[in-house]
Amino acid sequence: MIVDLSIQYHSYREKSIKREGKTLKLNYKRTFFIGLAFLSISAFWQMYDSLIPLILQNTFHLNETLTGMIMAADNVLAVVLLPLLGAMSDKADTRFGRRTPFIVAGTALAVTFIMLIPAADKSQNLPLFMFSLGAVLLSMGLYRSPAVALMPDLTPKPLRSQANAVINLMGAVGGIYSLLLISFLLKEEEKPDYTILFAGVAILMAAAVVLLVITVREKKLAAQMTQTNALCEAEEESHKDDAPGQTVLEPGVKRSLIFILLSIFFWFTAYNAVTTAFSRYARDVWQIEGGGFANCMMVATVAAIVSYIPIGMVAGRIGRKRSIEIGLLLMMVCFSGAALLPVYHPAVNIGFAMIGIGWAAVGVNSLPMVVEMCSSGDVGKYTGLYYTFSMTAQIVTPVLSGFLMQHLSYRTLFPYATLFTVLALGTMSQVKHGDSRPEAKENILEHFDVDD
Repeated sequence: MIVDLSIQYHSYREKSIKREGKTLKLNYKRTFFIGLAFLSISAFWQMYDSLIPLILQNTFHLNETLTGMIMAADNVLAVVLLPLLGAMSDKADTRFGRRTPFIVAGTALAVTFIMLIPAADKSQNLPLFMFSLGAVLLSMGLYRSPAVALMPDLTPKPLRSQANAVINLMGAVGGIYSLLLISFLLKEEEKPDYTILFAGVAILMAAAVVLLVITVREKKLAAQMTQTNALCEAEEESHKDDAPGQTVLEPGVKRSLIFILLSIFFWFTAYNAVTTAFSRYARDVWQIEGGGFANCMMVATVAAIVSYIPIGMVAGRIGRKRSIEIGLLLMMVCFSGAALLPVYHPAVNIGFAMIGIGWAAVGVNSLPMVVEMCSSGDVGKYTGLYYTFSMTAQIVTPVLSGFLMQHLSYRTLFPYATLFTVLALGTMSQVKHGDSRPEAKENILEHFDVDD
């Protein structure tokens, strides 16, 4: 799955502001420690997407369709659990704060059940494997929303975009950590032992959350933020030009909204199919042994990270819509090129770098286009629409692409991704509203403020 940092504050223009003679600045050290929770989450999901499909097929010999259904389960749980548990943590009141108990309990349970997965794999015990996998997914769901909500709880409103950038970078570090483990430790053997890989991620998760609890006193900091945010909200009220529920979309704007939401569904369908199935494709089609497949995904991730700043600059010149279309074209060309390769070639890494850059161009600009179409009072509603379409795609695509790989060929993966990327280009061409040239960033870090 693609980890989604579900906090959007694009309605704010995050700049350093002066209040009572003092400049409000982001506490980067504190934000780094807050981001440890998201780092642990990202490390888990990268391992999950890479290794669980291999275990399902190599050890338990499940077909592609069943594998896809199981891989979609985390997104089904996300749709159901994340809003519920986020709301529960909103209402919690403990001496440790609202979010910390969920984060600690969820991590402790997840780390425990994670280590049952390689044990079930070694013993080829399918009931134990399914139980432990389900328990891990529930445990991760227990603390994912509270972990994401911790940042806005402890960050002044005008600085949340900068903080969001730090959190996203922390998540990228977690994902790269798991890919490095896989690349170096997954051996080329018929029945690999995944214990050390799962242990490596479990240790990181536990260490990250212990460090978070030691360094971040949520209850105390939240009380301080309440006072600071009261001042911020007073200033926002004085600048509001519309109110919730008072703006009805014009027919042309509504049409553009429908088409960009369809585009979101299509490009997540394409990209998530590749990220979920690539470890199997690399093994069976390109004959990449051991953890070598992780190198391609790592190239894409690193390329996306380093391209955020240039993409922000390009979007500032040519607009968000055109930047998205260029990103989709890059992805389409690379997906179609990969479909033509009969065997692995080192040039594949160049293609994956281009895919990472294209995906970054889409991710940086898509959500701002959606919220550009609404009033400031409806940002949350339209953000919810964005995630409804992206999560639905991530539920559907592992099953649909798995069915095609099972009944036709593994080689359907990249043509499948190409097709849905072309569909995204087609629907994106019909979007006539929500485009703008984003304001120039005040510092380099703000270019990393992405939300998908």
